[in-house]
Amino acid sequence: MAVARSESKPPGFGDDVSVPPKSGVTWQSVSAWYSIEVFDGATPASVWAEAYRDSLIETGLTHGATNWSWHRHTWGVVFEVSFDDESEWESFVSLSAVQAALDAVPDPVTGLIVYKGRGGSSGASFPRRPRPFVGSGSAALPLPWDLGLDDLPVFASLGRLHLALVGSER
Repeated sequence: MAVARSESKPPGFGDDVSVPPKSGVTWQSVSAWYSIEVFDGATPASVWAEAYRDSLIETGLTHGATNWSWHRHTWGVVFEVSFDDESEWESFVSLSAVQAALDAVPDPVTGLIVYKGRGGSSGASFPRRPRPFVGSGSAALPLPWDLGLDDLPVFASLGRLHLALVGSER
């Protein structure tokens, strides 16, 4: 049986995904998110964000960005931007306005991270596996010495007997 290929599919899809020719299904491309994380340094990263926010957003939108968002955290700020194609992202990052913004971060040595994906506290794309409880599967170990009650000295005070450990103040 031959696999039908629809003209409405975007280029790059193989023949393993088939759509009947007149199904009316339209394909939309999925955009990818990219993040720029800026950490606090000599000045807060929020000051950097206020200074470069408008220019980064405008540059992104004029060069193909489909979505954007800013997030403030206790440690700095995250600028997330979405592009349909990785080449659009690469051309965005190589623009002089973006390079000037990245060069002006509060901590230029360790205060900047640029990567693909959502940033900050976005969490994992899949749930974490449950970890075993601390100490599960372990057994109590015997003490290296055996303290018998016969070895403890006994003191009498006010007519009552008290057990005392060696070196205790009582």
